[in-house]
Amino acid sequence: MTESVYKIIDLVGSSTTSWEDAATNAIDRASQSLRDLRIAEVKKLDIKIEKGKPAQFRTNLRVSFKYQD
Repeated sequence: MTESVYKIIDLVGSSTTSWEDAATNAIDRASQSLRDLRIAEVKKLDIKIEKGKPAQFRTNLRVSFKYQD
């Protein structure tokens, strides 16, 4: 069995429609520059409010990816 090492980073994604879309946006963007993303853990959900209404859903994720040789 090969041993692996993983790096964990925090990401914040945003969306005007939902927390799911916010998480997807963060993962999609990270996957453009990082390879071998493994796990995303939701740490926090929040909503930016403007004029008394939800304006932006934000999802704070903890994402791991595998170090490459």
